[in-house]
Amino acid sequence: MSDNLTKLDKIVSLAKRRGFVYQGSEIYGGFAGFWDYGHYGVELKQNIERLWWRMFVEERNDMFKMDAAIIMNPAVWRASGHAEGFSDPLVECEKCKTRFRADHLPSPRLRQAGVEGDACPECGGALIRAEQFNMMFQTQVGAGKDSVTTYLRPETAQGMFVNFKNTVDALHPSLPFGIAQIGKAFRNEIAPRDFFFRAREFSQMEVEYFVREKEWKKHFEKWRKAVGEWCDAIGLSREHVHEVEVAPEDRAHYSKRTIDFEYDFPHGRKELYGLAYRGDFDLKNHSEASGVPSTYHEELGVSGKNIFIPHVIEPSFGLERTIFAVLLDAYTEDNFGGETRVYLKLKPVLAPVKAAVFPLLRNKPELVKKAQKIYKSLRKKIPATMWDDNGNIGKRYRRQDEIGTPYCITIDFQTLEDDTVTLRDRDTGKQERVAAKALKKLLHKAIV
Repeated sequence: MSDNLTKLDKIVSLAKRRGFVYQGSEIYGGFAGFWDYGHYGVELKQNIERLWWRMFVEERNDMFKMDAAIIMNPAVWRASGHAEGFSDPLVECEKCKTRFRADHLPSPRLRQAGVEGDACPECGGALIRAEQFNMMFQTQVGAGKDSVTTYLRPETAQGMFVNFKNTVDALHPSLPFGIAQIGKAFRNEIAPRDFFFRAREFSQMEVEYFVREKEWKKHFEKWRKAVGEWCDAIGLSREHVHEVEVAPEDRAHYSKRTIDFEYDFPHGRKELYGLAYRGDFDLKNHSEASGVPSTYHEELGVSGKNIFIPHVIEPSFGLERTIFAVLLDAYTEDNFGGETRVYLKLKPVLAPVKAAVFPLLRNKPELVKKAQKIYKSLRKKIPATMWDDNGNIGKRYRRQDEIGTPYCITIDFQTLEDDTVTLRDRDTGKQERVAAKALKKLLHKAIV
């Protein structure tokens, strides 16, 4: 087994053991492509979402929030092209009946055309051409004969496009401006695999940034740099992230430029984020299909108005893939005290727990009382502070290391004498005595 696969196994094991991610419906044998977040997984997920909102919306003055419905009028998907064109080439093994996306197979011939003849990567059997497989989940809305067939959205983008006019009418933004959304999307993947890299239910963090056509290049470049800054902010090494210009023949037909930001996942270098120039394709299609113009009216003073359909730049971030990459980059092993230590070297802003407070001994009321006082005081300033008195100090340190807690605070007998505590740094294991009254300021500065 390769080192990369070994690391993947360790990540999956840690994610379950420490309450980050579980296989969906696990007690019933699981359900391929669906995952559940445990307590620390929810905290990590929300921390990533909060940082994304902050960097891409709240620290800017040209962005607006959106939370569109998961189920939309089926006309939306006909206008966008998803109803007929959101499909992948599917091939099937004649022997083991395993199905694959042809474009994910090693053979260039199969990737391009999905033709039969090559060997199955699982059992060596012959692959046969099956069909084009539409990946949208169908659902029925309404009862009986009045029910309508529609879909769970396969992407969040269309909800922002169909609300372009509402946003302009309600908020009167000046170009350029963007609409941002974090939300669930669903794709009936042929072969979900590689932890939750390819899942059937996932979250997207997306921006649709509306610009004048003549200005798209400069704004595209700004967003390219912004994606790199985001990678730095969440702790991804630039050595593991690669910008790949997508060739014209591989781009969507309406795109004049697309960059894939690929990451070195254990199963290979794969897409983490995307940045695409979509032109006016989406707004124009919805204008024509709905009869409602998605136009922008630009005042030109005494000469009147310039009415046009803006062009769109779309930076797209998959939340699950972000979590996967963050865990991979943060997973660290070292030798500490003669033993192998595992810890998550998470950026403090992402860590599910910012600080953990321990009484040295749980059976000493005076230590517990003092520790509780410090713990309650800290939580007022740093809510993600944890109480931990389970097991000996060594086991508590190891548990917090695997959760990714940047700092541990131990209240011991010396604390009762001089009101100092032991502050331990996760990454170095270094311990120092600090005054209890200085903790709030010190930790807030280090964590925020």
